[in-house]
Amino acid sequence: MINNMTESFGVSDLGFILLLIATIGDLLIPFFLAPFCKKYNHMTMVMSLLGNRNSPVHLIYNLWLIAAGIMLILGSLKLYAVYLSASNILSQVLLFCVVFYAIGACILSGIFSVGETKALTTLPEKIHGYGSVLGFIALIFVPLIIGIVSMRSNEVVCSVMSFIFFALAILFFALFVMADKARFENTIISNEGIWQILSLLCMYAPIIIVSFKNIFMK
Repeated sequence: MINNMTESFGVSDLGFILLLIATIGDLLIPFFLAPFCKKYNHMTMVMSLLGNRNSPVHLIYNLWLIAAGIMLILGSLKLYAVYLSASNILSQVLLFCVVFYAIGACILSGIFSVGETKALTTLPEKIHGYGSVLGFIALIFVPLIIGIVSMRSNEVVCSVMSFIFFALAILFFALFVMADKARFENTIISNEGIWQILSLLCMYAPIIIVSFKNIFMK
């Protein structure tokens, strides 16, 4: 059985497999952990609250963030290699964006827990908060870069889809930033949990598409 799996995927696919596990897992794991945290609401709360020190699932979620960050870093090397021939500079920028996100929004966020509120009063909370924000800003450019290098590689469908996801990621991330503003309280915009998940989905989507394509459509 192991030999069959090795023949089907191969060692060369390991990076893409890690990317799929990290991205899809990051989107789904909060839904599996939330039932154990009764106060958590997907609609109005950010995912990182599952990792605050008073959450019953904080250890599991924070360990997941660290693991996801490591998998993203290792997997990003495959993204770099795939698009190196299309553009050396853009492939380096792509690598930087993914690694920066993995360190700031995953590994550091897993090590330094967020508080129950958005007040960044302690050093760990500040590291978590700034790391997450900067990491998300870096990740938001990933769909754009993949769209450009895919176009240069004559992968029209992947390119168009990546550009669409980039536009949607910008929209949802803007709504996410606006969600905690007082003037949007009790409106649909205040549901920052939804906007975070949707923006993250759009940022991850091109990575997922590229990984599936390189594993199953070679």
